[in-house]
Amino acid sequence: MVLDVVWAVKWLTLCAQAMAEHRVELIELDRAIGDSDHGENMDRGFQAVLDKLAEAAPETPGAALKLTAMTLMSKVGGAAGPLYGTAFLRAAAALGDSAEIEPAAWAGALAAARDGIVARGKAEPGDKTMVDAWTPAAEAARAAAENGGPDVLTVLVAAAEAAEAGAVATDPLMARKGRASYLGERSIGHRDPGAASTALILRAAVGAAA
Repeated sequence: MVLDVVWAVKWLTLCAQAMAEHRVELIELDRAIGDSDHGENMDRGFQAVLDKLAEAAPETPGAALKLTAMTLMSKVGGAAGPLYGTAFLRAAAALGDSAEIEPAAWAGALAAARDGIVARGKAEPGDKTMVDAWTPAAEAARAAAENGGPDVLTVLVAAAEAAEAGAVATDPLMARKGRASYLGERSIGHRDPGAASTALILRAAVGAAA
């Protein structure tokens, strides 16, 4: 499997499908500890990404991710727009103009995305934010790239599974950042919606390579 611009566009298309399918679920997660708009915002943002992709086909994976970044920043409200926009922008910069993404490059792009989110949101692992999904995903991707040889699907799967586990692991945490932090102990027992949407995005990356 080669991760090229065809894969990137398919990935973003599957992201849009996932956000539409899980819109209500993300709304409910955000209703418990946020302001109820995460699902709506993510659905609207990725539908806008599809519109942009239809207008002008990107030539490289990095170009596709940069287009996604700029669209999410302009179309997604709340904290998610700037955070996801920064993530995709940093990932695009890490990939550069490469026509194909090698396993180590994908791991590097995930690490760059995570670092961008941390820089923008000032959150750390354990704060009950999307960082709790991005960090294990980036670490798992790096380990898989180092140990798994040239099989990029192994790296995609490792990142997705780690993000999904990271999202689940936010359930017992008390939020220390964002709107959820205002709830204090009442945030315990609820999954962070940003971590949940991160898991959907990285699972879509696997689906695009299938």
